[in-house]
Order: sequence, then structure tokens, then C-alpha cells
Amino acid sequence: MSQTSALLDAAAKILEASRVDNPRREARLLLGLAFGTEIVGPETNDAVILGAFETFVARRAAREPFAYIAGRKEFWSMDFTVGRGVLIPRPDSETLIDAALKFFPDSTAPFEILDLGTGTACLPIAALREFPNSRAVAIESSPAALPWASANIARYNAPCELLATDWADAPIRRFDMVFSNPPYIRSGEIAGLAPEVAHFEPRAALDGGPDGLDAYRALSTRIAGFLKPAGHAFIELGEGQGETVSGLFATAGLETLAIIPDLGQIPRCLVVREP
Repeated sequence: MSQTSALLDAAAKILEASRVDNPRREARLLLGLAFGTEIVGPETNDAVILGAFETFVARRAAREPFAYIAGRKEFWSMDFTVGRGVLIPRPDSETLIDAALKFFPDSTAPFEILDLGTGTACLPIAALREFPNSRAVAIESSPAALPWASANIARYNAPCELLATDWADAPIRRFDMVFSNPPYIRSGEIAGLAPEVAHFEPRAALDGGPDGLDAYRALSTRIAGFLKPAGHAFIELGEGQGETVSGLFATAGLETLAIIPDLGQIPRCLVVREP
């Protein structure tokens, strides 16, 4: 047995004991991180690499998300810098970009884009890739998340203005597209989530209040003020929340155009506009 194989076996046992899914695969990915590449060679002798690998395995065994250990996460075929204090981008959120492309088919138009609660800024940056003549404003109130948004905007040289403020205090401007992935998990359910989420990701980005709808109530009264006459808002939904959230926005005078499912066929994106 090669040294690499023995290392992977030992690491996989540690990860399995911590109930990490696919422990052998995770061990290989962590060793790839230690090498600085996903290609793992037949022998592993370098003390620095071995020390890094040991540290990575210990962090993952503590159920720290792999994305935080790697320092990056793919979203919309782009790499985003991530770390403690910011929500990790999920493939589910790509549904909002897909929806925007359906409702705004002219990719050459100079749209104005707003993202409320931007986190890593993955949504406005992905939208700007698809609408390259557009400009964006990203709003984030969390001091811990702001550096990650700033780093990603700089990394992609995105024409995106980052504002450190709350939705309620954001300056009223009108936009063609408004995106938001608000916190929508019921407060009482967070402790029961996977440890990677419950113990590491920022609670403020997860906690939607007792019924999971607090952020939607706040958004519903503000979205109209951000929309141009032909503007659309693309709001991420938690599982089973589509009709209820649509009703909240209807009460605020907004019309639901569609509730679009993600790849798992879970209703994920609410599309609304002013009537």
C-alpha cells in the first residue's frame, strides 16, 4: 500500500467516525487541497503538505464546511471566495439567474440590477456575466459578510456598487431586476440542520423567524419601491413557501408572474412585479 493510500484510509476513517458523507471522497479532496491541486500523486512525503492535510482533516471532522476549508465555492460556473461569516452559495440559487434570463432575454441591454442581502455577491456578479452591459448595486448589512462580497466584486472586476446597509435604510432607486435570497428557515429548525450549516454558517443568513417568513414580510413592503415600471423581482423561496410568500407580496400590491422550480423540482424562485 502506498503512503498516499494509507493517508487516505486513515483520514477516511476519521471522517466516517464524524459522520461526514462520502468520507473517502472528502479525504481525497482534502489531500488535493493540501497539494494545491485536485490531482493526488502516488507518494506524499512533504512535511508541509502532510501538516496541511492533517489540519484540513481535523477541520472537516469538526464538520466545518468543505467550502470554508477550501476558501471557495462554485456558483454559475464561477469560483467565489468564501469563509466564516458568509453564507455559502448553493446551486438552488442559480434558479434566480435562470429566471432572469427567461424574463429578460436581451442580454445586451443596459439593465440596472439590485441584490438585497448579497452575501458573497454571487447573484449580482453572475447576473452581470449574463448581462455584460449592465450595472449592479449589492446591499449587505453584515460586517462579517461584507469583506467576502468586496473580494469577489474585485476579483471579477464587476461593475457592482457595494453598500453596507440594511434593506430598510437603502437609498430608494429604481431597478430593472431585484434579486434576494433572504433567510427563510424557521428559527426552531436551525439546530436540527446539518452541523456544517447549523454550527458554522451565519445564523442571520438562515433564520427567517418563528415561521420562516419574517424576511419576506419585510421585503414585500419594500420591493415595489425598488422596481422600475417594467422591473421584476426574483426572490428565493424555502421549500413549501411559494403560495404563502406569493400571498404576502400580493397583499403588498405585487403581482406574481411565476414560481419557478429548481433542478430538484422544488419551487424555488418567486417572480413578482407591480401590476
